[in-house]
Amino acid sequence: MTDSLQHTRMGAIPIDGGVAFRVWAPHAHGVAVVGTFNAWDSRRAPMTSELNGFWYTEIAGVAVGDAYKFHLSTPDGEFDRIDPYARAVTSSVGNAVVHESGFNWEGDDFELAPVNELVIYELHVGTFNDDDDADDSPGQFASVTARLGHLQRLGINAIQIMPVAEFAGDRSWGYNPAHIFSVELNYGGPLELKRFIKRAHQHGIAVLLDVVYNHLGPSDLDLWRFDGWSENDGGGIYFYNDARGVTPWGNTRPDYGRPEVRQFIRDNLFMWLEEYHIDGLRFDCTQFIRTVDGSRASELPDGWSLLQRLSTEIAEAFPNRITIAEDLQNEASLTASTSAGGAGFDAQWDGKFVHPIRAAVIAAEDGQRSLVAIRDAICHGFGDNPFARVIYSESHDEVANGQARVPQEIDPQDPTGWYAQKRSTLAAAMVFTAPGIPMLFQGQEFLEGAWFRDSVPLDWDQNQQFHGIVLLYRDLIALRLNRTGQTRGLAGQNTDVYHLDDANKVLAMHRWHAGGPGDDVVVVANFMDTAQENYVVGFPAEGAWTLRFNSDWSGYSEAFEGYPSGDALALPGEYDGMPCHASVALGRYSVLIYSR
Repeated sequence: MTDSLQHTRMGAIPIDGGVAFRVWAPHAHGVAVVGTFNAWDSRRAPMTSELNGFWYTEIAGVAVGDAYKFHLSTPDGEFDRIDPYARAVTSSVGNAVVHESGFNWEGDDFELAPVNELVIYELHVGTFNDDDDADDSPGQFASVTARLGHLQRLGINAIQIMPVAEFAGDRSWGYNPAHIFSVELNYGGPLELKRFIKRAHQHGIAVLLDVVYNHLGPSDLDLWRFDGWSENDGGGIYFYNDARGVTPWGNTRPDYGRPEVRQFIRDNLFMWLEEYHIDGLRFDCTQFIRTVDGSRASELPDGWSLLQRLSTEIAEAFPNRITIAEDLQNEASLTASTSAGGAGFDAQWDGKFVHPIRAAVIAAEDGQRSLVAIRDAICHGFGDNPFARVIYSESHDEVANGQARVPQEIDPQDPTGWYAQKRSTLAAAMVFTAPGIPMLFQGQEFLEGAWFRDSVPLDWDQNQQFHGIVLLYRDLIALRLNRTGQTRGLAGQNTDVYHLDDANKVLAMHRWHAGGPGDDVVVVANFMDTAQENYVVGFPAEGAWTLRFNSDWSGYSEAFEGYPSGDALALPGEYDGMPCHASVALGRYSVLIYSR
């Protein structure tokens, strides 16, 4: 469909001497602005119809910080509504607040790293660093800022924060947005989010934001029957009023076919990019934007065309930002170009990676580990761009909803013991050596246990207790980003999993960009509880290969054996389809990374 609605500023718009207000309420026969500036009297600030469903007025003397609502007179009665475009609210069921969108960014010109050099750290603001035991309130943006030094030392270069739009209640995952233009007050509100982003950029870290458009609310939702009108017991002008409105989270799917609703979502995205300097957007559950019930038989053309419009406009206006889809249905067209009929996302979360990798390390018996499934996970992709996918072993979804953190799944009785440490780091090594954009979930680097809950903060004592595991993650990230100039291939386009020994559960792969010294990387992984001595694998070139990483190094954990792995000397002689071969020594459940 076409998007013919001309963009006009909406909500509360500061102007010289006061504030202008605009709202969409096509079924109202009268609208007024009420607030602290006029004693909430609906007779004192009537709005003028613009004859297209929109209402507008300018009120002198209104200032930033004043509270307000829209008073609607409709055939279905009179009621007050929170501004759908409110940049701040007193609570999810309170009042809108006039907000000044300006902020001193002090010349912030941060640039996102290229996709092949991104390492993402997903976190939940409310639990990431909520260290005040005497306070029931969640963590805030300022408490995340306090840990930026840890993240910088870890080596990640992008934080992906779970949704921060105002939600119902004090604690939430964030996937129940009540007001998508307003920043959750319990996290510190809009000004604190801007300060956090500015500080993150100063630490060399991008900020990506999780946004939710597959449904809204469903509770504390003033958009519901906003101007009184509805059909079929539906939600009114902002929602589908038929079976298309039904989602697993409530009957609150936005009407992607209405130009005004499409503009509403577009304006929200551009607010994050323009006013907050957000570096990228992760779209939650696009499966329920492009389809009604998640199946191919229920395709929703309105949703697909909206995704195409949004990705196109973002790419044109912000060419160095990133858009990521969470769909998990192996739908390659999401990351295909819009010119080829795709949705135009830069990347998407890859369920074909996380599930086989988790299964491989969680399985209790070595015989249950499928090297073929691991190889297929490593090599899976969307189109011809290996970095069109985000790969991980933990995310907020994978460590909740009936599942726990990987160490807990491996050994529920001892989630910080040897097996949990060895096999969870084995999974991490696959994340950082396979092609794709690697991602961690908060606390993964220090063996955070149990399952994710929005009321249980990270145990930062474990950051000290398992400082060696943190170092292991730091080393993997440094290798992945070629920080020493010796492992460029881990950010390269090419992958060859050339050695699969199912009897001994050993896998080897070659990663490279252009090939040659400082580029070629060989990864050898042992998925078995048996060490491998004098184990022969192929190598792509003869000569000395330096061991850059051994996950069994005792410096990573006192529990590790420090199996005596070392450099490899590759000799001429074809092996595994490679021109050369060398013998290596592998500890139990360990990974070796070589380069030359």
